[in-house]
Amino acid sequence: MLETAPLVAMIHAVPTAGRIAQAAFAQEFPQARVWNILDDRLLDDARTAGGLTDTLSRRMLRLIAHVMDGGAQGLLLTCSSYGDVVDTARRLWDVPVLKSDESLFKAALVGPYRRIAVVASAPPAVPAAVAQLEALVPAVRPDRPVDIVTALSEEAAGAEPEAAARHLADALHTAGGADADAVLLAQYSLTPARDALSALLNVPVLDGAGAAARELRGLLTSAVAS
Repeated sequence: MLETAPLVAMIHAVPTAGRIAQAAFAQEFPQARVWNILDDRLLDDARTAGGLTDTLSRRMLRLIAHVMDGGAQGLLLTCSSYGDVVDTARRLWDVPVLKSDESLFKAALVGPYRRIAVVASAPPAVPAAVAQLEALVPAVRPDRPVDIVTALSEEAAGAEPEAAARHLADALHTAGGADADAVLLAQYSLTPARDALSALLNVPVLDGAGAAARELRGLLTSAVAS
């Protein structure tokens, strides 16, 4: 049986994502004890390699093994570029392990949105996010079609929220996605631009940190109750 204050580990590739995820857990799952692991070379090395390599996957699995050996009762990977490693981790450990945006994508697909835009500032995040979203469609939304459009703005990385929102909006217009019914942020680091981007596009803009915190809260508190 889990403790009333379950230990939730989070593995981060950038400090900003860590701060955003911690803030989301403080609001949505305050009873969790949060354990943060940061490897600030993960994203740069994925960019240099042109994506997720076997070497990088093994490196992430070593980090996951570290937190599992330390007693983690739930795990969230906040870097979307490493989402594929979660599938392997789930086979190796009997502990809830979430991809960064999996909870967000489930919520979006359950919603009424016909055309969904996925935006990012890091190139590896785009195919990783789309692959996750498309993989969930048959299970979550088998009877309703969904149109997915993507936009990438590397200029948005590290920009102030208002500037990042403008860069992302421009990228969406260029990609033909400005008419989307909802926009999904494929990286936690873009969360500060959420409200400004929503105002520019006049559509809902959804982020993943809060959705992940709520899903882990449900999974772990259900385990306690049972």
